[in-house]
Amino acid sequence: MAGIYLHIPFCKSKCLYCNFFSVASLSSRQDFLRSLQKEIMIRKDFLAGKKIKTIYFGGGTPSLISSSEINSILENIRKVFSAEDTTEITLEANPDDINTRNLQDWQKAGINRLSIGIQSFADEDLAYLGRTHNGVQAERSVRLALENGFSNVSLDFIYGMPTLSDTVFETNLEKAVNLGIPHISAYALTVEPKTGLEVMIRKNRIQGPDEEKTVSRFRFLMQYLGSRNYEHYEISNFCLPGMYSQHNSSYWKGDDYLGLGPSAHSFNGTSRQWNVSSISQYIDLIGSCRLHFETEILTMSQKFNEYVMVSLRTIWGVSLDHINKTFGESSALHFKTRVLKYLESEEVMVHEDLFTLSGKGKLFADKITADLFLDND
Repeated sequence: MAGIYLHIPFCKSKCLYCNFFSVASLSSRQDFLRSLQKEIMIRKDFLAGKKIKTIYFGGGTPSLISSSEINSILENIRKVFSAEDTTEITLEANPDDINTRNLQDWQKAGINRLSIGIQSFADEDLAYLGRTHNGVQAERSVRLALENGFSNVSLDFIYGMPTLSDTVFETNLEKAVNLGIPHISAYALTVEPKTGLEVMIRKNRIQGPDEEKTVSRFRFLMQYLGSRNYEHYEISNFCLPGMYSQHNSSYWKGDDYLGLGPSAHSFNGTSRQWNVSSISQYIDLIGSCRLHFETEILTMSQKFNEYVMVSLRTIWGVSLDHINKTFGESSALHFKTRVLKYLESEEVMVHEDLFTLSGKGKLFADKITADLFLDND
């Protein structure tokens, strides 16, 4: 099984916190879409005939391209890859792009899951983040999606903004729960270098996130959604029973995936590749029937570290038996030795063969996983 990720790099405007590759212009849209269709053909052998389980339109803002363009992309994928029975096709969408016509057209094109970038239902938070929608549009977009037959909906939230009060954060979650949203992704605000947010904080134009409040909100997030029957299946992801993001779960389980579009990443079990982060260069390269990839051949230590890093963040955990069979006895001994102190501090739990983070450990996930890494070969 494998997945396909399509990076649609266009936005109406650049959000202050975002460090993903995107451009706030649609001027190169048609040339880009022609190039993307051509790349699908060029990359036809990358997944070596594996059956496509998931397709994900990310960005950028994929909801800016038309349903006919989405349909054309999907038709081409089905011609080139084994994707007739794809079980999950996700479209990331902004609230201000969601209306009844678009929702109906997306469904006809084959989209069966929406990931809506709400971030907050409060106008003050949205202004701080530089979002283009307001709180009323956010709530209306979710209700419209549900009313028009999208039962598999995920909402994205951000917490950690200085504008976000305890009351508003609880209200954000309460609205999602009361609407019966099956999947919630919630991310702590990170100030990335060279973003608009970083510049404004550095110049003292706005206040940055408060670490203590961010930790407090994460604790509340786990408690609140846990009490509402949401499964905390990955550090930033919660769902009602069985409603995991199949596409993202495949990343965390180490499945192969093909990334199409500028800056998109691909993985085939032994190496990682990523496309050039420039629309103009991407179009020029595709036009000459060649692609320029950055490629990293993973060493055994890197594979071990990636397995530990992604697995420990999920409910599926790290399997000592898998480490032993895949990476050898010395790697298994290394893990057992390093993880012992986290078992004693109850930051890591073990059940039979599987090691997972406790609620306490999830607060220090990055620190713990880094301490369990092997030194590079």
